[in-house]
Amino acid sequence: MTFENIVSDLDKLGLNMIDFALFTPETGLRSHRFQPSSNCSNSYSIAKVFVMTALGMLWDAGKVEISTTICSLLGPLVPENADRAWPLVTLDHAMTHRVGYNSGFLDIDVEDSRLYPTDDYLELAMSHPITYTPGSHYHYSDAAYYVLSRVVTAVTGETLDEFLRVRLTAPMKFREIAWSRCPKGFPLGATGLYITAEDMVKVGAMYLNGGVYDGVRYLSEEWVRLVLANEYEFHTLTASDLIGKGGIYGQELVFSRERGFAAAWHSFEYDSKEYKKIIDYIDSVSEIE
Repeated sequence: MTFENIVSDLDKLGLNMIDFALFTPETGLRSHRFQPSSNCSNSYSIAKVFVMTALGMLWDAGKVEISTTICSLLGPLVPENADRAWPLVTLDHAMTHRVGYNSGFLDIDVEDSRLYPTDDYLELAMSHPITYTPGSHYHYSDAAYYVLSRVVTAVTGETLDEFLRVRLTAPMKFREIAWSRCPKGFPLGATGLYITAEDMVKVGAMYLNGGVYDGVRYLSEEWVRLVLANEYEFHTLTASDLIGKGGIYGQELVFSRERGFAAAWHSFEYDSKEYKKIIDYIDSVSEIE
């Protein structure tokens, strides 16, 4: 199947697709824009893949372990009123949404941030009650990834976006990128990443190729194996081999190691059953010319 065939079929689905990009080692990167819009679109929770990638770079450099506790990395930044269970929370717990929260919060995509009781989001995240023993209970929460964004800064002295600009987005020649920030100026980490599908798919291609993109190694093969084994944000999406991470309104970054491709797109559909049609279609693609 050709790229043009795929684009045509996606257009016929009648969904609100914005842009689409596809990568294969044989044909390289190709992209298509379905409708006029700004260059960058909100990728929502796909932002978490970028936080996890930054932590992978720190893991490769020997600066963190997945068993390292977050409090030991944040040091004096830990709020005085942090829940008493936080000294037990590790990077692995946070990356797998097993901090111990009993609810999701700090999600500016569905919450009115003007109603938050403080403009210190680190205090907000860490003072929230931890109901379950860290590591024992899964509950998806954007708060954990905001904390992880701050961990990157605590370890490196650079904000998340600065760290990734030097080591990932500039070397990969991202066209444009922007982050939503907390009142104190730190990237939210969990959401609010504005990029093109053309640039987003480069990260999928990197994971597809074991940490390498366009001949440059960004992550070790060991980290990529760890990500897939522990499901750090990437999950199996279908009954086949399609692996990916999505955003709240139909954004997606996927790759298939068996079929040798990565794809990314932005769409905007409130009904999850509708945007799942895109995933199902991409999953039906076998050979790409």
